[in-house]
Amino acid sequence: MQFMTSHADPKLLDLPWSTPLEEWDRSHLAALPRGISRHIVRFVKVGRRIIAAKEIRDDIAAREYDMLRNLGRIGLPCVVPYGVVSGRQSVDGEPLDGILLTEHLQFSLPYRALFSQRLQPDTVLRLLDALAVLLARLHLAGFWWGDVSLSNTLFRRDAGAFAAYLVDAETGQLFPSLSNGQREHDLDIARVNIAGELMDLAAGGAIPDDADPIEISDRIVSRYRRLWTELTGLERFERGDRWRLEERVRTLNQLGFDIDEFEISTDVDGATIQIQPKVVDAGHHRRRLLRLTGLDVHENQARRLLNDLDAFRAGEGRGDEPEELGAHDWMLRVYEPVVRNIPEELSAKLEAAQIFHEVLEHRWYLSERTGHDVTTQWAFADYLTHVLPAKPDEKSVVGVDTVEMPVIAMFPPDEN
Repeated sequence: MQFMTSHADPKLLDLPWSTPLEEWDRSHLAALPRGISRHIVRFVKVGRRIIAAKEIRDDIAAREYDMLRNLGRIGLPCVVPYGVVSGRQSVDGEPLDGILLTEHLQFSLPYRALFSQRLQPDTVLRLLDALAVLLARLHLAGFWWGDVSLSNTLFRRDAGAFAAYLVDAETGQLFPSLSNGQREHDLDIARVNIAGELMDLAAGGAIPDDADPIEISDRIVSRYRRLWTELTGLERFERGDRWRLEERVRTLNQLGFDIDEFEISTDVDGATIQIQPKVVDAGHHRRRLLRLTGLDVHENQARRLLNDLDAFRAGEGRGDEPEELGAHDWMLRVYEPVVRNIPEELSAKLEAAQIFHEVLEHRWYLSERTGHDVTTQWAFADYLTHVLPAKPDEKSVVGVDTVEMPVIAMFPPDEN
């Protein structure tokens, strides 16, 4: 018997490897929800660790272990490989299949455990959107899955986000890039597998009677296609065209995908945009903005402010530094110069965060109209002249007195 593992733990030797996995005593197992698998899968206690053990042929276990390691190296969301046990024999000397060991993904659940909780329809759709995001990420990296399904995916709520993780890489292959035919093959597999899994759930009463499994599986494919178009359509722009970046983010927002991060790679002529989406839960933006800036605003306001904050950091090439530092500068150089210079006679019109949100909207419309970036101070001045005076006072509705704040310099010279 041979052990290949990235974590040499002597407690592995205490497990009953000469016994078929389905016959292991409960004292070795952890009671955690399992998905459906064509192989025997159990959660095993190794000291304080929980390890998922899958019984498969030695060569397939070794191949999947290597594949998961490669996917982890390039930063794709998948379970972490722990080791492979091969050359197993029963007490009678009969050969046994090998076992692939992966680390248990904490706080994750298989789809059956999630659907058993009678999820709200919008939550179901966002979980399925998370699977579309996962598939797009894998394809961008050149990974052909070959067995796309809900059963081979784990879902986790992480800091307000719904994220999907690949569990089974047994059939997968990694290429420098995928052809359209390879991607379409994966999509056909996804459509058939997911529809079948949802039909099974419908038969058990786990999803509403009016939910159409085929329509839902087609939705995943449709969302994937629209997302792929947005992600792979590289856009070249000049340094003064930040409004076009905002337009790209808006399009993804309209598709239902919120942006966790985006990268800008510069060259001699301009820059190319690459955007990485992340499906987030209600309240995520509000919590993140509060953590970074101390601003406690409504969710849609927070999303718009965070988009501007992230664009500010990317535009200054500060993507590698802690986001708290960029947030501090954004507050000093962008947000506060607007809210502190709202004329007192107009301060009762709207809450400060709403005014700033509308200034950003106004800036985008002005940039779109002129075909180039409009600075925030220009948009703010135009907003004060043409938009805000026509707004009705909301101070009496909100019931909060306006706090008079000292006027500071409108914007530092280098503000964009």
